[in-house]
Amino acid sequence: MTDSWVNSAEILGSDLPLELSGTGNRRALLMDALREAVRSGRLAPGTRLPPYRSLAADLGLARNTVADAYAELVAEGWLAARQGSGTRVAERAAPVTPVHRPRTPERVARPVHDLVQGQPDPSVFPRTAWLASARRALAAAPDDAFGPGDPHGRPELRRALAGYLARVRGVRAAPDRIVLCSGAAHGLRLLAEVVGGPWAAEAYGLPFHRELLASHGVGTRPLGVDADGARVDGLTRRDRAVLLTPAHQFPTGGPLHPARRAAVVDWARSTGGLVVEDDYDGEFRYDRQPVGAVQGLDPEHVVLVGSVSKSLSPALRIGWMVLPQRLVAPVVAAKGEREPFSSATEQLTLADFIESGAYDRQVRRMRQRHRRRRDQLVAALHARAPHVRVTGIAAGLHAVVELPPGTERSAVRAAAWQGLAVEGLGDYLHPGAEHASRAPRASRAHRAGGADALRAAGPADASLVPHRDGLVVGYATPAESAYPEALEALCRSLPPAGPPATTPAPAPPPPPAAP
Repeated sequence: MTDSWVNSAEILGSDLPLELSGTGNRRALLMDALREAVRSGRLAPGTRLPPYRSLAADLGLARNTVADAYAELVAEGWLAARQGSGTRVAERAAPVTPVHRPRTPERVARPVHDLVQGQPDPSVFPRTAWLASARRALAAAPDDAFGPGDPHGRPELRRALAGYLARVRGVRAAPDRIVLCSGAAHGLRLLAEVVGGPWAAEAYGLPFHRELLASHGVGTRPLGVDADGARVDGLTRRDRAVLLTPAHQFPTGGPLHPARRAAVVDWARSTGGLVVEDDYDGEFRYDRQPVGAVQGLDPEHVVLVGSVSKSLSPALRIGWMVLPQRLVAPVVAAKGEREPFSSATEQLTLADFIESGAYDRQVRRMRQRHRRRRDQLVAALHARAPHVRVTGIAAGLHAVVELPPGTERSAVRAAAWQGLAVEGLGDYLHPGAEHASRAPRASRAHRAGGADALRAAGPADASLVPHRDGLVVGYATPAESAYPEALEALCRSLPPAGPPATTPAPAPPPPPAAP
């Protein structure tokens, strides 16, 4: 052989492009180029430089020229050489010109405490159990798992999810009805492309979801929300789909009343509409019996969207859609011929994690932890702010702290001064929602169930949204050690005692009579 490992560097090169501009001594030009790379920060302290032979091959220089340049830069303090570890940029190389970046408000005043909903504490991810599943999954993985990927998703995970969702959420679906995605947002984007609009959506909900739908040409119309969930009597034949959170209305916290569950399915059957069920935290319940998925009532008219973002970690980027048969092929086609989103090895690991029972154990562990967190929140508010009311606490990872009318914005500002990140209830209100100073009138027809509920309550009331001030407090987010201080900051941020939040504001006096 003419080539060996000794001269392979000349063939492979160094992957360190340097421009030796100008005329003169080539060693001096190389030294200038390396100094500039260090000054600009392109070569950070500790970065290992290529061997003499490979850099010389790339730049068309003699090996001794590169060796001499390295030696001189070591003498000047720019580089450091150590036997057996090569040549590196010195830890205290000549001053690096800092890249000027304007200081943004986020950098200047980063919150000390975080009670923003939606993010589980990353420190509780089950690393050991996940690693064990990853080892088993990789050892048993078929060869095609390391190919381009099927947009339908790995069959191992679809089978595991079909069994789990049937057992825990009452979902009725064969594995071929499940399409894997990278999360709820990805699933909604695909449904928007396939179904089209317009959609109806709960008046209180994630702004990101509404914005995502709008970015794909799907407008949303708000449905009022009360203690029984979304006012589905406001649905019309014009709505192509409705986006709901039936197990735990986000963010107000109540489940969709059984009569309304039946009514929304009747609407879908009679109009050909689609119910999109966002099952974002259906596994976390504390003081109530399990609430089954609406999908179990009619699998041909309901799509269930879920993910492991709350139960495990959003970093895994694994979600799923349980689809009516007629939508499976169009959704898979919308994803494309190859799977560019979710790693096949992560899908195989999650399949093993579910089938081994580790996922059930993790959910139970997190349910106990979150219940303890919720109880701490309620106890702190009872002791420090007994004048406020806490709602939506029977399930989920957040609670709503109701405030006296007109105090929400000031409470959010006070929290920011305390170094606490927390969001107001108004941040989640649909921009098209019609405010009302009273709750929508109670409709007995809602409790009668079925299509009668839709006919008995006119859509005018269904668009009204009761006036509510409050804070949405995510109690799953902080680390264990930081949680007590976060609660203290929350209590200090609340407005002083006044009229109870449940007491309606008095009506304004009538205008004076004309003279």
